[in-house]
Amino acid sequence: MLTSNIFDSYQLIDAGGKEKLELWNGIKLRRPDPMAIWPKNEEIDWNDCDGFYHRSNKGGGFWEYKKKLPEKWTVSYRELKFKVSPTGFKHTGLFPEQAANWDFIYETIMNANQEVKVLNLFAYTGAATMVASAAGASEVVHVDAAKGMVEWAKENRDLSKLNDHHIRFIVDDCLKFIQREIRRGRKYQGIIMDPPSYGRGPNNEVFRFEDEINPLIEGCLQLLSDDALFFIINTYTTGYSPTVMINTLKRQMAKRGISGNVMSDEIGIRIKDSLEVLPCGQTTRWTR
Repeated sequence: MLTSNIFDSYQLIDAGGKEKLELWNGIKLRRPDPMAIWPKNEEIDWNDCDGFYHRSNKGGGFWEYKKKLPEKWTVSYRELKFKVSPTGFKHTGLFPEQAANWDFIYETIMNANQEVKVLNLFAYTGAATMVASAAGASEVVHVDAAKGMVEWAKENRDLSKLNDHHIRFIVDDCLKFIQREIRRGRKYQGIIMDPPSYGRGPNNEVFRFEDEINPLIEGCLQLLSDDALFFIINTYTTGYSPTVMINTLKRQMAKRGISGNVMSDEIGIRIKDSLEVLPCGQTTRWTR
């Protein structure tokens, strides 16, 4: 299980009963989490929270606030700052388990001793984009189909004081963008891909993970430069084990004669004052 010990301004207080209790830079939120099927820690007062997201039986849900919260606030990772804001779909604009990948990206680029251009696909609010840029990437191309998420990412750039860094923000369908980059002959030393299980593109294109993952991987492999350092694929789709992703990536690599190391593992968050970890999907990494 991959976890991070660096993301100090976020803590997972407890998880259980299909919920999680989190501390986001002093603000305590209670949210659903279907993976946490074990009992809650009875020594923790789960009603002591600032915001409680109630899931509706009809889909979606709503926030109940125990006190007036700011519309947005920030959390810190290393020298970076990210905006947090509860949304109507229970999310906060940040997936804290990804700090395990941020650690890897940061250290890899910092120690690269070469130029590193990074492509971040399905880039959401851009935490990985900012980490790669802050670590010294000469260029980061940030692509997401949702204009609102790209605007949020620009806010994170400003909060992290990376305005003078070379970051390109693009609203586009990720597969179409990959195909255009291939035709343009573009190459990257690092690629990050965080595809959803299901989604829609800017022109209402339907995205299903099981249908799109192979063409996405095939396209990304064509964009890796000869001196590429890493290719990261995050998956949240249930039913696909790490072995499935290893097999998928290795088959695509074999078609293109690409060698290197492939690993895949669960990614998660350590529960405070416990050896337990809340699993939050998986990550697959290719390295040279």
